[in-house]
Amino acid sequence: MLANRSTTGGPRRTACSTTPLPPFSKFNILDLHELINKSIPLSFMEASSWLCYRARGFGSSRVWLWLLLALVLLNCSLVLSASPYLVGMGSFDITGPAADVNMMGYANTEQIALGIHFRLKSRAFIVAEPNGKRVVFVNLDACMASQIVTIKVLERLKARYGDLYNENNVAISGIHTHAGPGGYLQYVVYIVTSLGFVRQSFDVIVDGIEQSIVEAHNNLRPGKIFVNKGDLLDAGVNRSPSAYLNNPAEERSKYEYNVDKEMTLIKFVDDELGPVGSFNWFATHGTSMSRTNSLISGDNKGAAARFMEDWAEQTGLPKQSAHANSDDLRSLHKTSVLPRRVSTIIPEPNEITDDLIQLASSYEASGGRRLAGSSITRRIRSTQQNKPKFVSAFCQSNCGDVSPNVLGTFCIDTNLPCDFNHSTCNGKNELCYGRGPGYPDEFESTRVIGNRQFLKARDLFDSASEEIQGKIDYRHAYLDFSKLEVKVSTSAGGQQTVKTCPAAMGFAFAAGTTDGPGAFDFRQGDVKGNPFWKLVRNLLKTPGKDQVECHSPKPILLDTGEMKEPYDWAPAILPVQMIRIGQLVILCVPGEFTTMAGRRLRDAVKTVLTSGNSEFDKNIHVVLAGLTNSYSQYITTFEEYQIQRYEGASTLYGPHTLSAYIQEFQKLAMAMIANKEVPTNFQPPDMLDKQIGLLPGVVFDSTPLGVKFGDVSSDVPGNSTFNKGSTVNATFYSACPRNDLLTDGTFALVEKLDGNNNWVPVYDDDDWSLRFKWSRPARLSSRSFATLEWTVPEDAAAGVYRLRHFGASKPMFGSVRHFTGTSRAFAVR
Repeated sequence: MLANRSTTGGPRRTACSTTPLPPFSKFNILDLHELINKSIPLSFMEASSWLCYRARGFGSSRVWLWLLLALVLLNCSLVLSASPYLVGMGSFDITGPAADVNMMGYANTEQIALGIHFRLKSRAFIVAEPNGKRVVFVNLDACMASQIVTIKVLERLKARYGDLYNENNVAISGIHTHAGPGGYLQYVVYIVTSLGFVRQSFDVIVDGIEQSIVEAHNNLRPGKIFVNKGDLLDAGVNRSPSAYLNNPAEERSKYEYNVDKEMTLIKFVDDELGPVGSFNWFATHGTSMSRTNSLISGDNKGAAARFMEDWAEQTGLPKQSAHANSDDLRSLHKTSVLPRRVSTIIPEPNEITDDLIQLASSYEASGGRRLAGSSITRRIRSTQQNKPKFVSAFCQSNCGDVSPNVLGTFCIDTNLPCDFNHSTCNGKNELCYGRGPGYPDEFESTRVIGNRQFLKARDLFDSASEEIQGKIDYRHAYLDFSKLEVKVSTSAGGQQTVKTCPAAMGFAFAAGTTDGPGAFDFRQGDVKGNPFWKLVRNLLKTPGKDQVECHSPKPILLDTGEMKEPYDWAPAILPVQMIRIGQLVILCVPGEFTTMAGRRLRDAVKTVLTSGNSEFDKNIHVVLAGLTNSYSQYITTFEEYQIQRYEGASTLYGPHTLSAYIQEFQKLAMAMIANKEVPTNFQPPDMLDKQIGLLPGVVFDSTPLGVKFGDVSSDVPGNSTFNKGSTVNATFYSACPRNDLLTDGTFALVEKLDGNNNWVPVYDDDDWSLRFKWSRPARLSSRSFATLEWTVPEDAAAGVYRLRHFGASKPMFGSVRHFTGTSRAFAVR
């Protein structure tokens, strides 16, 4: 309680309380020891009043003892205050339902979750000035932030911490994976394909964000932050180059590439423990996994985070001196050997003899059995509570026109490059696809792009030497983007006032992108529209003349800003937020900025901050955090908007949307310089009670007569030996994963036999090498199967292994019942 009060700027007592105290024998000296160990700097008045409180009534000799302790504590406080900040890191599982729910991102109704590639997480950092301001930044393995999620998280934080964390100093950002369960946003257009709102998707994200922030808050300790940046050249290409070319040639000439190649990383170093985490911002889409993928995945950024956290764990971070060897980096890049999650309780491998296969053959499949609960399914990492977790997040930036499919776009029927201007093949958009570096294997493409980001982040992490110093500050405002007045320059050199428009999406929106093409006869670059689809559109809402003119040259396909049934189809009230941590400034935007749009916004804010203001110099680092706090699709430049590629057609508020953002962020920057508050006259709607969800619940699960949940349907072959790189499969009679998400647990496990004939966990469903796949024999069947697919890593220890499945079944009557089952054992050489 004392530590919380001292760090939050709570009331300071200057006199001893008159409240009766417990006997001295009940005062635990560990209270003081814990206070010092937590390293929460106190003012002398706070320290002395606390000791006065503890010592009162114990006699003059005891008072001198407490005064001596006060001096010790004050000295400790003065020493600790040399650290400019308190830093805390946290993370938590946010993996949603791995069955039946539509994936968020591609808007493909047929892309339904059917298992887990690896789990999704919420990662958070808190930076606080001792007794001063603080900020929270959360990075989600989710397609984007959600306005209703942000609203509910802030409500929970207020209930838990009062006004300590609020809309001004908390930012929640998404990595833009297109392989996470949808249904957690509150506007109709974003939840149509998921059959409306999915409460289970929403709840696990809100819970996970809260828990990650709580963990970061509890981990607050004195520490330092370092910043570094460098170019990563082979992780993104421009997927709308014809639109980019419409930007002024003079502007384009200032940049070497048509996408941003720079990664900016901040490194967190605990004064006592050493490095405890890192966050970085780099622009590339989360579309390495295709629109047909059915496994929950963090895509390339989620993979990069896993790789870096596993590297840190294997390296022994956090500790004082942990630096990567450059030779190790080169070797890792050449061999593509990735870090993996392993249990710390695995013993050293035993000597392997010729009896290995015979030993494995003595362990048959266990058969399914009931479990008392799901606690046994806790993930391997969850068992490592004796040391802080290293938290690494790969955040999204201005990725609007940036694709990870770096090999280019090709027609799937001819293998020829797609049309440059419209990304079509013989006039058809659905035949044009971008190819990732692992083509045709999307998992390999995800691994490669994730690995490239990991390697760059690791290099920046090890070489980071510029310390972040300076005060913490923030500004935030809600704005109505449907009718915002914006001052823009005219060709004559003057200024005119224009307005943004109520949200609307153009025809090219339905064409999709080369990462995930749409259907029918839509195409990118359409500035006219189609009479048939206009007729279909008018059945929903016919846009008025003012709306059509406002969005010109965009032909309106869906007038979402003016569609209100059964509730709002698109947002109007959006947040803009700017966070300062010393010389690092984070621009939090609720959408996907294209490359040039992001450059313009960063440059505009940097110009304001460095013009005649001594607090900022040219060394300021301005990053853009995309898809933060809410979601409103794309933001292009005015010139790109004229081309009406997918990004321009998805720029909701008309051609002056970017100008509106630049104007409003300049206001935030000027307010920060002047130390003035930013007034806001709006609040976003809370439509949680209005949400409609049409996804049916699980009725019941069943197995064939005589078969138990967890029994093996298709086992590992008997007397099997597998080499490194080969794949082992086993299929179990299972139940719907929606019965229990096994949050912070696992549906799949690889176990290894140790020297004492005990089975110890070595890989779980959060590991790159192990996939959990779920299926039904028929769409409405109550029966289902779980297939565990393990690709033996190159660094797996030789020995005897088996696969274990966990799940939860729902009977026709009664509560959910947990179960488990194992495969036959097999040998790995």
